[in-house]
Amino acid sequence: MRQLGRVSSVKYQETLWSGLFPGNVLTMQCLQQAVSNVESSFELAEQQRKRTLYRLDGGSGTDENLRWLLNKGYQILAKGFSGKRAHALADQVSRWDIFDDQSWLGWVEPTFDLGRSIQVVVRRKLHKGHFKHSYYVATPTFSSKRALMIHYNQRGGAEIEQFRNDKSGLHLSARRKQSFQAQLALVLLTDLTHNLLADFRHRGLAGSRFSEWGSKRIVRDLLAIPGRLHYQSGELKRIELLYSHQYADELIICLERYCSGQFDNRNGLYLHELCQPE
Repeated sequence: MRQLGRVSSVKYQETLWSGLFPGNVLTMQCLQQAVSNVESSFELAEQQRKRTLYRLDGGSGTDENLRWLLNKGYQILAKGFSGKRAHALADQVSRWDIFDDQSWLGWVEPTFDLGRSIQVVVRRKLHKGHFKHSYYVATPTFSSKRALMIHYNQRGGAEIEQFRNDKSGLHLSARRKQSFQAQLALVLLTDLTHNLLADFRHRGLAGSRFSEWGSKRIVRDLLAIPGRLHYQSGELKRIELLYSHQYADELIICLERYCSGQFDNRNGLYLHELCQPE
């Protein structure tokens, strides 16, 4: 069993870093490597790290990880890892306010030291007739408990959105290698494909009916349209698509916008529809 770690961009849906770990490695053990790799890729200086917020779920929210991030100058908005601490903090809440249909929020003074000034909110949730508690730590200052929780809930959903899309659209789960290194290479190749599709969606499909499509639909319904590529002296000069396809007209417009932006129109690239074979 192998575990895939991933850091992603919410806005552009790009993968910033991926790594492959043995199945017995927990999320909390992957965080520091992931942050270090992203930091190296972006060459984040100290002033930039001060403006960088890590929103983490409970799997990464150990005191060790949070202190490590804060010592490097980052901001955090994280769910704490310890269930026992959450229940202990809940006993100190003097006032609970409704957050949604089945949960309440309460401010509490932190009983632990992370080396920086923090705000702590406890969430009480009714589950099968019993109360369950969790706590959330933030270095930015929020005006209300609700604002803190709303910002926390806006964290990236790579494990749901991107993993699922890559497994179904790019067949990541269907391709398995026996060698650890071979599987890692497959993951990185899938990342490359994922990012190329993300760039195409962001630059080429924006404003079209395809803008919200996932990888699976883009690959299956758009990139599979019959067509021809014409090159001259190694440069792409013309793209033709089968005119009878239901998406051909609109995709031609998207491709023209995308290719013009990519190549700055210096190659004289033009696109048109491919006549249906007789």
